[in-house]
Amino acid sequence: MTTPQPDTPQSDAPNADAQQPDTPNAGTPTPDPLDTALRLVRAQATLVKRFDASLSGLHGVSLSDFTMLLRLGEAPGGRMRRVDLAEALGLTASGVTRGLAPLERIGLVTREPAPRDARVAYAALTPTGRERLAEMRTTARQVAADVFAQWPAGDLTTLATLLGPLTGSLR
Repeated sequence: MTTPQPDTPQSDAPNADAQQPDTPNAGTPTPDPLDTALRLVRAQATLVKRFDASLSGLHGVSLSDFTMLLRLGEAPGGRMRRVDLAEALGLTASGVTRGLAPLERIGLVTREPAPRDARVAYAALTPTGRERLAEMRTTARQVAADVFAQWPAGDLTTLATLLGPLTGSLR
């Protein structure tokens, strides 16, 4: 029969499974990337619900509709090739087509053929679409202001700075 031995370290090497502190935050464990990503997903879902509630209640559009209209509103002449709109929004061409269809039906967006290439189509804001977008933008700004009302300005600046590279790396 063997006698149990007391626990003794096998080497002086640090445990490979232990989280090591980052240099800038010595003593603070490194956050779990998966947990951080899932927190961002939950925050995004919460924001979508807040924006959807206000935009749909006041204007009859979703946040997704608003972002399409916003991109078009920021484009030169209020129009973009549909494929470029898809790229800008991180959607497929068919996803943009499905998203634009109801906006076309309610007269906010129109489909314009390219004068030199029948295979190319543009999505363009209508005059009504421009007017409604201005109203929607006011609502969206208010929702955003409400969401971040209790945040110190420095924290909001930090968040915006941190999200910049993340949104670029996800394309």
